[in-house]
Amino acid sequence: MKRLDVLDGMRGYFLVFMMLNHLIFTGGYLLVEINHRQFTFVEDAQGFVFMSGLLVGMVYGRKMIKSGYDSARERIWARAFELYRYAMGIILIVLAARFVLPGATAIWQDWLGVTHLNDPLRLGSIATFLFQPTFMDILPQYIVYMIFAPGLIWLCISGRWATVAIGSLIVWMAGQLGLHRMITYPIDGLLSQSESEGIRASFNLLGWQIVFFSGLIAGSLTATRQIEWQKVFSPENTLLVKAAAAVLLFFLPLRILTAHGWLPDFVLQKFGSMEVRADFGPVYLLNFASLAFVIAWLLIAGPRHDSALIRRIAGGINSVFSLSFLQLIGRHSLHVYVWHVLIVFAVKYIDGRIGPFSEASKTLIAVFCVSLLAIPAIYRERETYFTPAPEPKKVPVPATAKATAPTGRAVPGKL
Repeated sequence: MKRLDVLDGMRGYFLVFMMLNHLIFTGGYLLVEINHRQFTFVEDAQGFVFMSGLLVGMVYGRKMIKSGYDSARERIWARAFELYRYAMGIILIVLAARFVLPGATAIWQDWLGVTHLNDPLRLGSIATFLFQPTFMDILPQYIVYMIFAPGLIWLCISGRWATVAIGSLIVWMAGQLGLHRMITYPIDGLLSQSESEGIRASFNLLGWQIVFFSGLIAGSLTATRQIEWQKVFSPENTLLVKAAAAVLLFFLPLRILTAHGWLPDFVLQKFGSMEVRADFGPVYLLNFASLAFVIAWLLIAGPRHDSALIRRIAGGINSVFSLSFLQLIGRHSLHVYVWHVLIVFAVKYIDGRIGPFSEASKTLIAVFCVSLLAIPAIYRERETYFTPAPEPKKVPVPATAKATAPTGRAVPGKL
């Protein structure tokens, strides 16, 4: 199987579980609890952002090598502008739907605030990503990172990837220390004077950029063959993978304890300062790096390991990411993500109008919504699925060929 197929399958996996996590029903539903986030401080959004950075580094790194910096930069920025149009378009669709659908204003109040189409200040805040409606927050950070991507890819493919890594780490530390607030707080104060909410964002761009740009570094190094992953993830070199697994095992009980509020308050206060999801705090960084290393090692080194158990685990993980449905939606991940936002808003509205639903109904609705993720992917590959196969061409019989009767005998007089 091609390496990109597995990566597409991983992106599809993250999309499926983001869909399940984002569906909101009255009283919640049980299916959402089936997720790896129950055992580690790693969530699907982090994997999705990392994989996006990885593919950007791989794809545009090759283009930059082949066509030059300017050509690759134009492609990257064109892609960012395309996604910007999608982000703005989906917001306008939702706002228009709220205007038409009865009761939508109250049902979507927590997700959209008091945003209206005739509110230029709020629309300006949305257009500049200062106000991000619920579940519309991954695209803005992706677009911002894409603006900086060309220069960073150039540094990576020219052998200065360590500079990018160190810079990303410093920016992440600035995000943990809240240095960005020197800019965001004054802007928030100005906006709050004219509207009920100022800046609204789920992700600290300075913190989460380390996820995207670490993937971009890995993708760029892959594109230039500056790194041999078969050597990095070797069946014989198990020290790092054991260390990563130890980190995950250490945090496993803490994840369960914090999820159920079983830690004492005096411990939780200290722990909570290191486990801020919006900032991608140290707890999330350690868990994400560890889990990413373990999965990569299993996929690359696992099939070559002496242990039959390790080979079976690696084969199981590979088989999941090889599912055709996951690879289909993963090939068009950003378009599918945009589409999933509409589905999530629709389900929220339906639940608010005719809910609450039974647990069985919630499960059926969730599975149906997951299946709907394939629609934009199939549409984008419609020529593959719906173009009729060409009729086989008839091979002309040479004039000198021996003419035969239907029985295979030579026709008299035609010898």
